[in-house]
Amino acid sequence: MTTHTRIRRTPWGDARFWIGVALVVLSVVGVWLIVNASRSTTPVLQADRTIITGEALSSSDFRVVEVSLGAAADAYLAPQDLTADQIATRALSEGELLSSAAVGDAADARTTTIVVESSVGLPARVAPGTVVELWQAPPLEEGFEEPRILVADVTVASLVEEEGMMAQDRPAVEIVIDRADVSAVLSAITGGAALSIVPMGSR
Repeated sequence: MTTHTRIRRTPWGDARFWIGVALVVLSVVGVWLIVNASRSTTPVLQADRTIITGEALSSSDFRVVEVSLGAAADAYLAPQDLTADQIATRALSEGELLSSAAVGDAADARTTTIVVESSVGLPARVAPGTVVELWQAPPLEEGFEEPRILVADVTVASLVEEEGMMAQDRPAVEIVIDRADVSAVLSAITGGAALSIVPMGSR
């Protein structure tokens, strides 16, 4: 009678065993890296108040917060990145993190401010930092032309408080505009156009 000896294969002699072990190890390492990255924070600047386009940036306008940004950390400014010759290239809301895209050199500034009087009352939502459109209605011999946009996408720097009866009828607003648009705005003012401040998205 012939007997056959059954050879028992050890698990470590099977390639599938080692592939399984490798996958488990990779999974554990991956989870560890993700958890470790989520615990890593970066000190960045956060606005303490609304900052207007073109305004000089100062460390006193920000507080330092620790935020987990991961790969996006380089897109935001740390305390040591802020220098004295930098300005805001767009409006920053209170509590917003300071991104490098919102910062520029003062020497390269293309904006200025100008005060305009609105021919109608200001919407309640208009405040410093609000992005608005400046509309004009050029004068006719009788009445005014159809209103149209004079300058789009400008920022309110401040609400100018005036005294007297005209303060209620024609509120004044200081706006931040591109220098290239100054001539058109001044021409509209001196030409007697009726000007209106319209918040973006309110049409």
